Amino acid sequence: MVWLLRKCTKCGSYTLKRDFCPYCHGEVRIPHPAKFSPDDKYAIYKGMLRSGASGEENSNNRK
Repeated sequence: MVWLLRKCTKCGSYTLKRDFCPYCHGEVRIPHPAKFSPDDKYAIYKGMLRSGASGEENSNNRK
């Protein structure tokens, strides 16, 4: 499925243009979150980023 809606990172308005915002000429991004998968291989690393811990500290705790 192709996402058509874009959101400007500068002013926050929504647009269908893919290159830039028609109002402020800011960068546009896809506002939809990534698909969720219960078999996410990188869930451990995402959790470490959210908690602010480094990889070395948590890798010792998992053993």
